Amino acid sequence: MNDFLLEYKNILTNSVEILAAVTGLSLYKRYKLTAAKYFVFFLVYLSVCDFIGNYVNYIKDGFLSFLKGTVFIRNFWWSTLYWKIGAIVFFCFYYHKILSTELFKTIIKYSGLSFFVFSIGYVLLNWNDYFVRFFPVISVLGAIIIFKCTVFYFFEILQSEKILSFYKSLNFYISAAIFIWWLIISPLVFYDIYNSNYDWNFIFLKWQIYLFANIVMYSTFTFALIYCKPDEKPTKPY
Repeated sequence: MNDFLLEYKNILTNSVEILAAVTGLSLYKRYKLTAAKYFVFFLVYLSVCDFIGNYVNYIKDGFLSFLKGTVFIRNFWWSTLYWKIGAIVFFCFYYHKILSTELFKTIIKYSGLSFFVFSIGYVLLNWNDYFVRFFPVISVLGAIIIFKCTVFYFFEILQSEKILSFYKSLNFYISAAIFIWWLIISPLVFYDIYNSNYDWNFIFLKWQIYLFANIVMYSTFTFALIYCKPDEKPTKPY
């Protein structure tokens, strides 16, 4: 299993990620008049960013060998930027689009802005660490915002007639998938110190958890894009 993870974990993750993005693009006409079109763009963004993040595989003996000995030898900085910060900002934007309750929309909007400002400030104040590790505080705050977004969405569903057809809603599957993903992954950030100590038992366990969580999340996105009908609510300016 460990050899399998070393060889194929990135390929499997990228495959399910690209499948979700391609599915979204293929069905773009179905969702282009709803907020879901932004989610399709987001899936493409993730695929491109993950592809760029694989640059570390070409440093040791590849065409990027000139990066040896630089701070770019690891991609912590990139993952923090596009996922741990970028993804949270996107979901704040997205849920601001799909939520109906003005109070919820306001809370999400200012939570997202506060998180973005705090994260950039924290990175600048810990610039050297930015290239060698993840920041638990950013991960935890990001998880709290995701839970807040999804709980607000579920609450609105329970309080409306949409509860009768929730299983046909793309946003329901998106919310369920990201809620579960962050619930599973968030605790791992507190154990990242073991990566620097070369505890390979923990590293392989972490890879297994990430692989399982990613496959479930992106497979859910792919299924939902195919199965669900577009939300009838038109998009509105942010």
